[in-house]
Amino acid sequence: MNKPIITGAALLSLFVASAFLPLAAAQYGGAASGGPGGVTLEEQLKLAHAKVTEAAANPHTGSGTPVLDAGGVLGASIAVGAVFGGIFIAFVVKAKQAKKTY
Repeated sequence: MNKPIITGAALLSLFVASAFLPLAAAQYGGAASGGPGGVTLEEQLKLAHAKVTEAAANPHTGSGTPVLDAGGVLGASIAVGAVFGGIFIAFVVKAKQAKKTY
């Protein structure tokens, strides 16, 4: 196999991985992990208990996931389907218009 291609692919994967490392570490910030301005375990437990208490007190509010909203699951699925469906249709039309060369 071609060594420059393998080397380039390895370097590209390392660059992409290094771009996502700060995002992955951001969710674990806190005093325990040495991050500045973080939340301790006791504070996280108090917040979790408050969330459970609030959810039990208001059962009619649901999960908070807007399924039928344009920013929710169904709306995002329709938007993505329309975009990729349009691209697919454009490819099909171009393929039908192309002349056969064999």
